[in-house]
Order: sequence, then C-alpha cells, then structure tokens
Amino acid sequence: QVQLVESGGGTVQTGGSLRLSCAASGRIRGSYAMGWFRQTPGKEREFVAAISWNGGSTYYADSVKGRFTISRDNAKNQLYLQMNSLKPEDTAVYYCAASASYVYPSADRYDYSYWGQGTQVTVSS
Repeated sequence: QVQLVESGGGTVQTGGSLRLSCAASGRIRGSYAMGWFRQTPGKEREFVAAISWNGGSTYYADSVKGRFTISRDNAKNQLYLQMNSLKPEDTAVYYCAASASYVYPSADRYDYSYWGQGTQVTVSS
C-alpha cells in the first residue's frame, strides 16, 4: 500500500498564494503519474493538475491554467502544487492522488489508485 499525506492548506485572501505538498510513503515501486483533485460539498471531485512519472509532462484544468504549477521530487517522494492568484472559487478540499499503473498525466480520477485524506484551502474575498 501507498500512503499519501497532504499539507500546506489554509486560509488566504483573494490574489494570494499557497503551496500544497504531498508526502508519499509505503510500498512505492517505481514512479507513476500523480495528480491533484479538489472537491466542494455536494459536488463531484474535480481534476486540478497532473504530472507524469518523471515530471516531464504536466496537464492542467482550464480553470487553473496559468495560475497553478504542479511539480514533483521523486528522490524525496514529494508532490507539490504551487497556487498563485487564488480566487474564492478555488476554495475546496484538495486531494493528492497517485496512479498504480499509469505513467502519463491523466484527468480521470479512476486512473488513480491511492488518495490522501485532503487538505482544506479557503480563499476569502
């Protein structure tokens, strides 16, 4: 099993920045695609950003393109999401996800086998 633990969430004003981190541990074999998703009450979990096994390829939701940057450090088993120019509509619980078989970034949540417990991001207007 792989365990994922997110950190870095919090409350920030509109236009501010936050950096989320995700620490992976457990039976990590090789490197696979990882991603960030977010969810608000009563809504489906939605894709935010994903990154390939080696960090060479990234993919973003249109709503965050140009404002968010996903990156990873495989040597440290860490995934990051730098969030700039935050808007109230970015308020959600953010989840880190890891695939068990895909190496290229995917926006489909069913391509990911492991999930963290989530970290709250609140953007005040």
